[in-house]
Amino acid sequence: MNSQLIKYKGIHPGIILERELQKRSLKKRPFAIAVGEYPQTFNEITKGRRNIPVSLALKIEKELQLEEGTIVILQSYYEIWKEKEKIQNHSPNLSILRKSLFWDTDINQIDWDKQYQAVIHRIFERGNEEEKTEISRFYGQQKINTALHSKKTKPMQLHPIS
Repeated sequence: MNSQLIKYKGIHPGIILERELQKRSLKKRPFAIAVGEYPQTFNEITKGRRNIPVSLALKIEKELQLEEGTIVILQSYYEIWKEKEKIQNHSPNLSILRKSLFWDTDINQIDWDKQYQAVIHRIFERGNEEEKTEISRFYGQQKINTALHSKKTKPMQLHPIS
């Protein structure tokens, strides 16, 4: 494998392609037509909004005289990076959090993004230091502060009759 590709891991291949076209002083529209792609679609690819299909990648590589499979490998690296991001940011480390803190729900079914305020309040009210540290790492200190300092409605109180 080409060691130069490793430095591009996690970058959309369309963005790399756009830089390559600029280096070679090639215009996107004529290049898109030369490889048999609609200019609008090609523009979406170079902006990182669309993936590059294998068939198009082969045409681009041939036109730019790149090693076969270069763009496909870059696309794969990008997709792997995106999946890792989803997995890493999806939930905190559940091996650190005690399931007993979430006695009223299945800890694996919690939507950590939507229910962040309830989770933060519960951990900071009943959790130990290790659990608080994990939640702080997962959400970030700014989100923790926002959730802990947001006004909550007070429970209804009975007033004595005078």
